[in-house]
Amino acid sequence: MKKYKRNQRVGALMKIFTERPNHVFSYNYFSELFNAAKSTISEDIVIVRELVSDLGFGRIETIAGAAGGVIYIPSLSEQDTAGLLSELCLAFSNPNRIIPGGYIYMTDIFNSPYYSSNIAKIIASKYSSKEIDYVVTVETKGIPVALMTARELDVPLAVIRRNSKVTEGSTLSINYVSGSTRKIESMTLSRRAVKEGSKVLVVDDFMKGGGTAKGMIDLMAEFNAEVVGVSVVISTAEHKDKLVKDYNTLLVLEGVDEIEKAIKIRPYDQENTDI
Repeated sequence: MKKYKRNQRVGALMKIFTERPNHVFSYNYFSELFNAAKSTISEDIVIVRELVSDLGFGRIETIAGAAGGVIYIPSLSEQDTAGLLSELCLAFSNPNRIIPGGYIYMTDIFNSPYYSSNIAKIIASKYSSKEIDYVVTVETKGIPVALMTARELDVPLAVIRRNSKVTEGSTLSINYVSGSTRKIESMTLSRRAVKEGSKVLVVDDFMKGGGTAKGMIDLMAEFNAEVVGVSVVISTAEHKDKLVKDYNTLLVLEGVDEIEKAIKIRPYDQENTDI
């Protein structure tokens, strides 16, 4: 079997870790893959750990025990995070995005692999220690961000639908009150999508009144699942009347002026992002 030089192994380790973050790899896996002794692999891991730390890419941890191994936990540096949020604010505040009715066109940003993957890194870094089993979202523009977040956390994504589909099998549905329109709406999820007793992270693209997020929390209660966090990309500045009080947001929309063609949006700049 072919032997690999250290620089080759280190390069391959970086690729493997970044392609599957938050996954525990055993030393046996790397030893067999590279045809190298575990002591050699340990030395390689030290090099990669220092490199990841120095570059601000996150951290690599060693887990002891029979089921242990090595795990890469990605994150963005404070500088990169601030830069990304500023970039997002600039993109979202383009007056050409204003749609009649005071809405903002956002689909292209959420469908961008660059933006959705980096937003996911920020969200996932807040919950990497929560032992999350599923990321849950509703079928909206936020699906790409939720999927990328699930990838970062190495867990499945469960997408709640507005209407049941025959291909979903047996489903569980609830009615909820829209936080903005106060209308009664429904959402449904396959009974096979989330296992009972799981820990879930709710991810959504936008929060105004909080009705959709509250509906997802209530639906998870029907699965006897624990919601360990609610994270949204953008929330409106008015939050005193929101149906969900405990959530994380990256950006705050202060207002849309159709007459002046102005969108006021800023990063949520407090140290504790729990609102």
